[in-house]
Amino acid sequence: MKAEEILKRYATGERNFPAANLIEASLSGVNLSKANLSGADLSVANLCGSNLSDTNLSHAKLNVARLSGANLSRANLYEANLNVANLALADLSKAEMRQASLVRAEMARAELSGANISYANLSGADLKDARLRSADLSYANLNRADLKWATFTNANLTQANLHGADLSNADLSNADLSKTELRQANLSQANLRGANLSGANLRWADLSGADLSWADLSGARLSGANLTGADLSHANLLETILVHTDLTQANLIDVDWAGADLSGATLTGAKLHGVLRFGIKTEGMLCEWVDLSPTGDQSIVHRLTSASLKTFFHETSPTVRIAIDNTLDPDAHYALAAAYYHLAQQHPVSLDPPSILVSRRRTTVSFEMRSDNQLFLAAYIAILPFKDARYIRENLISLLELVQSADVETSFRQSERVQQLTEMLSQTVAQASEIDLSEIPKHLLEKIKFFHSPTQTTLITSSNCALTLYSHPRFGKRLKQDGFAAPPAVVLKGARRLDQLNIGGVIDFLQGFQELEECPEPSTNPSTSSIERS
Repeated sequence: MKAEEILKRYATGERNFPAANLIEASLSGVNLSKANLSGADLSVANLCGSNLSDTNLSHAKLNVARLSGANLSRANLYEANLNVANLALADLSKAEMRQASLVRAEMARAELSGANISYANLSGADLKDARLRSADLSYANLNRADLKWATFTNANLTQANLHGADLSNADLSNADLSKTELRQANLSQANLRGANLSGANLRWADLSGADLSWADLSGARLSGANLTGADLSHANLLETILVHTDLTQANLIDVDWAGADLSGATLTGAKLHGVLRFGIKTEGMLCEWVDLSPTGDQSIVHRLTSASLKTFFHETSPTVRIAIDNTLDPDAHYALAAAYYHLAQQHPVSLDPPSILVSRRRTTVSFEMRSDNQLFLAAYIAILPFKDARYIRENLISLLELVQSADVETSFRQSERVQQLTEMLSQTVAQASEIDLSEIPKHLLEKIKFFHSPTQTTLITSSNCALTLYSHPRFGKRLKQDGFAAPPAVVLKGARRLDQLNIGGVIDFLQGFQELEECPEPSTNPSTSSIERS
């Protein structure tokens, strides 16, 4: 059946032309919308600018066909062969292209949004500037494909093969790339914000300057990858393999990388504000300095040596620990949970549910914080359900007086960091007075013996420095008659407990604070604004 005959019959309303032989046919600009051309042979045919929307081209042969500017929206190209076909500027939106073969096809600036391209073979295809929004490319073969500047927002690329593909400057925001093969792919300057890359293979990939903020890279393999200058802020890097990865000047602010392997990685100049530096592997890591400023502007630069590197990246979690000389019974557990729920709702300090350890004689409640600067206020909030809470505020004031006293070295007392701590403690006391306790179930707390028991409050910084902020005079002292110490006739103020501490111990604690949180003047030269660890 010749092309002219098909067009005549189409004009009369006929649409069924299966297995038609249209090799090298000239069909430029024709309208064959909704026609059935399944199994047809259109190899080397000229279909430029033709209307093939909703056309059935399943199992058709379109090898080396010219389809530039053609309308193939919603067309059925299931298992069609379009190898080396020219589809530049073609409209393939919402087309059915499962298992189609498009090896080395020319598809620059093509519209493929919403298309089903799963299991298709696009090896070596040219998709520069193509639009693939919400397209399904799961299990597709895009090996060595040219995808520069292509748009894949919200696309499904699960387990697709993008080995060696060029995705530089591509938009993959919110795309699903879980378990995708991206080995040696070029993703420089790509937008991967919010993308799912969990379990993806990104070994030796180029991600320099890429936006990976809020992306999920949990369990991904990035050995040897180039992430220089990449934005990984708020990204999920749980159990991620970053062996010998280059993270020079990468933005890692608020990243979660527990269990990540950074052996041999380079982190010089990385932005690490809000990052918990423990639970990661750092053998052989290279890092001369890091940026700890909240905005990554190098206003807080911390220099590292080979000796201090291991300590810096193996800190402990800042912790508020309250030990109670009593066991936690169900009534006390309920009241404590209700009290902490209320306090967590009304105050900006993130007070996540604590870990609770109950032994035969004592209960330990521990709150892990994200920053040393949260410790003092968190301690005050955490102790509020207990009778001993009234002494914590006094001890905070005593701590202020202690660090400013004549007994402390003048150089330490007048340092910028002590002034910052003074301001922070003053704010803590002021904020504490504003906390509304009216909704805490006081009727429960007052009746339960657990909340009247002696307590001890200890602060532990990320550098593992500890300070007992308050300890009840009878904490740990028990009477044989009932197993618990009776309340003293006159309760000693907790401030005396601080006065009894070795003043050097308090200074060591605050210097541990200073070592990790000091804020030098802004500078763009790390060599002049660095902090040397003692």
